Amino acid sequence: MARNIEIKARIESIEVTAARAAALADQGPIEMLQDDTFFTCERGRLKLRAFSAMAGQLIFYQRPDQTGPKESFFIIAPTSSPDALRETLSLAYGQAGRVRKHRTLYRVGRTRVHLDRVENLGHFLELEVVLSEDEPLGPGVEEAHTLMAALGIAPAQLIEGAYVDLLAQQHA
Repeated sequence: MARNIEIKARIESIEVTAARAAALADQGPIEMLQDDTFFTCERGRLKLRAFSAMAGQLIFYQRPDQTGPKESFFIIAPTSSPDALRETLSLAYGQAGRVRKHRTLYRVGRTRVHLDRVENLGHFLELEVVLSEDEPLGPGVEEAHTLMAALGIAPAQLIEGAYVDLLAQQHA
């Protein structure tokens, strides 16, 4: 499986963080709407990301729920029928939650910088430092810390888990 180093942080202002990200970026901004449906999965997380009625991705990933940079293993399978796949997986496994967001993507070297406006949750920054196949974690973790500092992200802003977890906590 592919892997990266990830962090997720709550931010006050997309606009302020976007200006910082744009100053560092090689590419972007790319704007997209994402509708993520999470399914019951015992060995990690399984989500269907729909971009439109005819484009989506089925994503399986494993990562620890902790603050700070963490290693994530993932595999992505494209689909041209996200609605039918959502219905099928919902019947087979049951839904664990749904997250709708507007994402702005920047690329800084090998790192994907996501600025997310998450429906009913707020504003967040996510970093994904893409690792090569046999690369040790250290350089990716260092890169994540360097970008956090450049983007003005303090350790107290870091969150563990996924957006779906935060939404579930709100409803509990």
